Amino acid sequence: MIAENSTDAELRQAMHRVRTEVDKAVVGQAGTVTGLLVSLLARGHVLLEGVPGVAKTLVVRSFARALGLDTKRVQFTPDLMPGDVTGSLVYDARTGEFDFRAGPVFTNILLADEINRTPPKTQAALLEAMEERQVSADGLSRPLPDPFLVAATQNPIEHEGTYSLPEAQLDRFLMKLVVGMPERDAEVTVLRKHASGFSPRELTGIDAVVSAEEIRAAQAAAARVEVTDDVLGYVVDLARATRQSPSVELGASPRASTGLLAAAKSWAWLNASSAVTPDHVQTMLVPVWRHRLQLRPDAQMEGVSADAVLTSVVQQTRVPI
Repeated sequence: MIAENSTDAELRQAMHRVRTEVDKAVVGQAGTVTGLLVSLLARGHVLLEGVPGVAKTLVVRSFARALGLDTKRVQFTPDLMPGDVTGSLVYDARTGEFDFRAGPVFTNILLADEINRTPPKTQAALLEAMEERQVSADGLSRPLPDPFLVAATQNPIEHEGTYSLPEAQLDRFLMKLVVGMPERDAEVTVLRKHASGFSPRELTGIDAVVSAEEIRAAQAAAARVEVTDDVLGYVVDLARATRQSPSVELGASPRASTGLLAAAKSWAWLNASSAVTPDHVQTMLVPVWRHRLQLRPDAQMEGVSADAVLTSVVQQTRVPI
């Protein structure tokens, strides 16, 4: 780890070392790891979508271990209650009073596994935690640890026994990352690692390479990246273009625009850029907005995807010089 008064260059190197550590356990998911890192720097949350067996949970566990942060995992099930996530009041027979027992959300990185398997009431328990970084109970607001990130997973192919996340819940996620199948060479490497004794349950080979103080310093540095009025206008033009698309019923909101700006600033900082460029905005556009667009039913029936709409929006929107 590096000193608390580190320069931007030293902090940036530390963040890149996080990716190197995760690569010790995870193969073929560099884009997913980068998305997690950008979201952490932007103080956002991540929804990981992919079929079973593509290492969604392993990526998050490895990421948390490389960061050296406290992490907790919650398996979301149909019988999970809100208090099982946020905490609840428990009667203490010795004092005759009710005490608050903190739930697993009081951690730095919460792995919400299969979040769409729990009813909306329990899903909604995370809304305040994700947006306000606090939990309210018994008339008191209890702050969550800093940094704080929710990394939720869901399976896109199973619908029986699942509850689709409502738009308000989806909007709390900065990014939706699609975790796909690895390339052939990467899959061979996965088998080779397992054949040599690798265990995804232990992760003993991953070292913590940054501290919470350094992460907060990196977040502050990313937030200081400059952005011109032309780029701000470009973000707004992109958002307005989604609202005018004939395939879209509900386009990108102002909160979607602020999320895109935060992600673009973090991406620019990771790439040692002093200011956000249109290229940074375009790189972050799809993962930050793909889950925020609501397509028209006829467009969905024709097979139109949010990714395709966003790609078209980028192509048709004037780029500032």
